[in-house]
Amino acid sequence: MAKKKYGIIGHPVTHSLSPAMHNAAFKSLGIDAVYDLYDVRPEELNGFMDTAKGEGILGFNVTIPHKIAAKEYLEHAGTLNENAGRLGAVNTVKVSSGGLSGYNTDGPGFYRSLVEDLKFEPEGKTVFILGAGGAASAVLMYLGDGPRKILISDIDTKKAEDLKDHYVKYYDPKRLEIISHEKLGDSAPGCDLLVNATPIGMKESDPLPLDEKLLKAPMRVYDLVYNRPLTGLVKAARRSKLHAVTGLGMLLYQGAIAFEIWTGMQAPVDVMRRALNDALKAQG
Repeated sequence: MAKKKYGIIGHPVTHSLSPAMHNAAFKSLGIDAVYDLYDVRPEELNGFMDTAKGEGILGFNVTIPHKIAAKEYLEHAGTLNENAGRLGAVNTVKVSSGGLSGYNTDGPGFYRSLVEDLKFEPEGKTVFILGAGGAASAVLMYLGDGPRKILISDIDTKKAEDLKDHYVKYYDPKRLEIISHEKLGDSAPGCDLLVNATPIGMKESDPLPLDEKLLKAPMRVYDLVYNRPLTGLVKAARRSKLHAVTGLGMLLYQGAIAFEIWTGMQAPVDVMRRALNDALKAQG
């Protein structure tokens, strides 16, 4: 009997850590399955989605640059859960006899990592999000009305305004405020949680996404960047005795939730975490 097939689609996908954690999970639970990389160009996406069921693929993750296009495909040729529809992006697809179903596990994965890894619950707190792209959107739209206040700052003011316009379709507009890049120093130090949702920090040579002097207790810091064991921001925050983590936990928990959607089984989180850490060390 052929192995069950799962995977991740993106362009490029060469450096994805997802195969390591999912294949370790399958092995741990004795599931005869394999999780592969599928490098799919944008013009090939619809064709891949059309043929996934016929190819025997039971589920797949979706990464850059396909998350929005996959959502648009499933609006017409599949189904979307509420979170994926509200976020406007899909990162997980389940393939069944009924067709393709789209989910977004990024927001729930972030929230679970906040609670498990950072020991932080955002309800009633002030959250500052740096960046207004796809990662920021996943965080913002899942936090919703939970925090007392959410502040967003992006060097591209229009991008921040567009994100706010989307947020206020679903949530209380009074909770969200856009902060100009020049006024970070006035607002950041008073927040309970700082989230770096920019790509700044992916390279060793990158500067910090904000002045280190603004990292002050009782702030906690969550850096969504996860391609290095410790980013510059996490190191700086820890120098200031702040509790800070990278986004590896978000990657772990969004993957665990996807695994559970596909298999109906509880994900072996500890096994997946070890596999992710090993794969990250092997990369570099």
